[in-house]
Amino acid sequence: MSHPLTCDVVVVGAGMTGAACALYAARSGLDVVVVDRGPVAGGTTGAGEGNLLVSDKAPGPELDLALLSNRLWSELAQEYGEFIEYEAKGGVVVATSPGGLTALEHLAAEQRAAGVVAEAVDGDALYSLEPHLAPGLPGAVHYPQDSQVMPALAAAHLVRASGARLLTGRTVTGVPRAPDGAVLGVRTDHGDIHAPALVNAAGTWGGEVAALAGVVLPVLPRRGFVLVTEPLPRLVHHKVYAADYVADVASDSVALQTSPVVEGTAAGPILIGASRERVGFDRSFSLPALRALAADATRLFPFLAEVHAIRSYLGFRPYMPDHLPAVGPDPRVPGLFHACGHEGAGIGLSTGTGHLIAQVLTAKTPDLDLTSFRPDRFAEETA
Repeated sequence: MSHPLTCDVVVVGAGMTGAACALYAARSGLDVVVVDRGPVAGGTTGAGEGNLLVSDKAPGPELDLALLSNRLWSELAQEYGEFIEYEAKGGVVVATSPGGLTALEHLAAEQRAAGVVAEAVDGDALYSLEPHLAPGLPGAVHYPQDSQVMPALAAAHLVRASGARLLTGRTVTGVPRAPDGAVLGVRTDHGDIHAPALVNAAGTWGGEVAALAGVVLPVLPRRGFVLVTEPLPRLVHHKVYAADYVADVASDSVALQTSPVVEGTAAGPILIGASRERVGFDRSFSLPALRALAADATRLFPFLAEVHAIRSYLGFRPYMPDHLPAVGPDPRVPGLFHACGHEGAGIGLSTGTGHLIAQVLTAKTPDLDLTSFRPDRFAEETA
């Protein structure tokens, strides 16, 4: 048996958030090991669209994290843009009724006050931004800060750029702790990794990693499908979605919800989301979900009625009961840090999360107040 690995911090999870935690921790001077039971981006990251959005968030802690992340993504884009397929395409949120436009413009005014760039677009200007939209829509808001990366590429590149040691195909089976309760590292099915700090970036499985360390973290899965069309010339120029998408993101409904999110890609296919349903970890194909997505998207972009969908894929968004992630130290276990539960916004929020985790790992004051993201905020009601 070889000697156990020793490092300053072990990151569990090689998805986008784990990759960002590894990068910023390594840049802070820490020796990092990343461990994952599967490959890089094998979980939710590989099933996402790579959205870096500020447009779908109301003012509050999540928007603050999104704006910090947006700034950090812009910096990473300067360094690695071509490697991670960073595209500053901007978002267009379309109102489908006059009442919807009023509500959307009200949200945009609140977002502007919080630091978001949000430009009102009337009907005529809307069709110069997106000529193929359905006729007669009353208006929209354009969000130039919305952008996109290719998530699996971005995760792989950030892990590589971090210089962290990457151990894939290793399942974490335990979290050994000292007599005072402090983390000593992780046990895996391929040997131990010794570290005084453990970052739980296990996404939808973050609750299971927390349980190994002896704490409750109520991370829940919410299933989503994405439809992929045949390759097409560029007919959709931004990330375009209907204003009701914002309400669906915030909803607690168990039932299937779909609201159209349509975007072109550099490679040609159009991606169509977004469905949400709480069905546990059921991976079965759902024709009703895909039918609803197709109908929604065709209402926004009628030309899609003639276009073939060539495949679909699904993933599980990890969410917490109050729809905010767990980010920061767990006061119940010295040396345990959480970076999970970001729901459908994990790619966008990963850089800010990794940056904040690196700050608390190195005893710096974090750039954002982490109170709203405290991992133990549910302890009493879930115990």
